[in-house]
Amino acid sequence: MHSLLDRLLNKTTKLLAIASMLLLSNSLYAGHHEAGEKMSSPPAKVESLSWMTGAWIGELAPGVFLEENWIKPAAGTIVSAVRMFGEAGTSMVEIVHIEEVGSTLELHIQQWNPLFEERAPAQKMRLAAITQNSVNFTAAEDGGMSELGYSLIDDEFQIHVTPKEGDKLIIKLAAND
Repeated sequence: MHSLLDRLLNKTTKLLAIASMLLLSNSLYAGHHEAGEKMSSPPAKVESLSWMTGAWIGELAPGVFLEENWIKPAAGTIVSAVRMFGEAGTSMVEIVHIEEVGSTLELHIQQWNPLFEERAPAQKMRLAAITQNSVNFTAAEDGGMSELGYSLIDDEFQIHVTPKEGDKLIIKLAAND
């Protein structure tokens, strides 16, 4: 009977050793990323986007203007009301909402026609990169854009739009005092 107990303990010890090695190898692998695998979003707080605050305007085409009005960060969010307009009136309204999710940022964007008819479903984007005066997001779900970014270069507010299909577009805005 003593040898049966020894054999059971020996098997249990071996199983525990194998399980420990598997757990250790899994935890070591958890920080590893395969080639082509998307990395997680960098850590960020919405207060780091305070440089976006203000009213910005630029001419997209002759007589067609884009206006963005960013509200100061508060309660873990920063929000912008956007309007595209010309002599014929407003042609598009957009809400951009950036919020803290966990230790990073997510952007939600939605556009409407003037009568609040949805132009397309809302799109969610995840933080890809952030610096002192720039922020970039990548699509987290299907939508019209694969990337969207903002930067402030001197006094010029830039919007970097990469549509799902097509070339990257940079929209340049100035302070709208």
